Amino acid sequence: MTDIFHDIEKAEIEHRLQFDQLVEVLTSSMSHQALCQAADRVRSRFVGSDVYLRGLIEFSNRCQNNCLYCGLRKDNKRVKRYHLSIDEIVECAQIAKMYGYQTVVLQSGEDPVNEPYYPVDTMVQIIQKIKAFDLAVTLSLGEKTYEEYKAYKEAGADRYLLRIETTNKDLYHRLDPGMSWENRHRCLIDLRKLDYEVGSGVMVGLPGQTPEDIANDILFFKEMDFDMIGIGPFIPHPDTPLKNASRDHFELSLRAMALTRLLLPDINIPATTAMETLCPNGRVIALESGANVVMPNVTGIHRKHYEIYPNKAGSRGGSLILKEEVSRQILEIGRTIGTVKGFRGDFLGSQNHF
Repeated sequence: MTDIFHDIEKAEIEHRLQFDQLVEVLTSSMSHQALCQAADRVRSRFVGSDVYLRGLIEFSNRCQNNCLYCGLRKDNKRVKRYHLSIDEIVECAQIAKMYGYQTVVLQSGEDPVNEPYYPVDTMVQIIQKIKAFDLAVTLSLGEKTYEEYKAYKEAGADRYLLRIETTNKDLYHRLDPGMSWENRHRCLIDLRKLDYEVGSGVMVGLPGQTPEDIANDILFFKEMDFDMIGIGPFIPHPDTPLKNASRDHFELSLRAMALTRLLLPDINIPATTAMETLCPNGRVIALESGANVVMPNVTGIHRKHYEIYPNKAGSRGGSLILKEEVSRQILEIGRTIGTVKGFRGDFLGSQNHF
């Protein structure tokens, strides 16, 4: 066994670790505090004290996929389906602008290919209307063709989030029936070719996932040189086949996030809603362990129906109350809210800061 504390110190300085070292740190509760503190120092040194707020608009919960872990899965007949109109989506963006957010994240289930509610021309129209507010636009719409991604980019989209979910292909195909890991990887390559800022990520604690899988995930992030990584704990949904799976994965997901910060020091890392849902004060703990982004929800009355997992933090109450709560938490830990005029919290390693 190597000296785990030496490995953490090395990663803080050199931003690299070998596979075996990653596995040891991931599985060591003894080094948990030292790891999170190192990640916080790296965050401070490379991306500063600002926390960037993105206004999250979950505009549709219709989905063509049947992932075993997701409450929006096609076969879940208990979820109340909804889709926002163009005007409703734009109104949410206006609210985000009014609250001082400089980025909106448009997120949805994966629109059915055979009868899309949001065909390419509709999404182009939405993007263009929101860009007129001088907002950055991040999309999280799932797997699309190169031509679709290109049309979104030409309409003004700045960033795209597509979680790889796991780099263990066998596990991916077991949990995501009918989907292809290779196609998902292809999508990430296409997005990079189109000069998006590209975000990805994984869930930690998936049934059948091992620490070795998570170590490979982190090395994959490093290899792909992503601009943003979202890591959150798996939370089972009662209306899915994995309803009885374990949900005790907060600390492991935090260690995975902290290691990701050490190996990719200048990327954006959100304090995910899943962390806040699973652990009281989880958002603050994540911000003190390497995270520098929070995505408050501005969807409105439909947000409670975008139930990927149950009892999602921020799914009740008003958007303004949530924004004020998040802002208070940020300021109470001595951080600042990133509101510098003309700078929207873009990836600092990018050649293009917009």
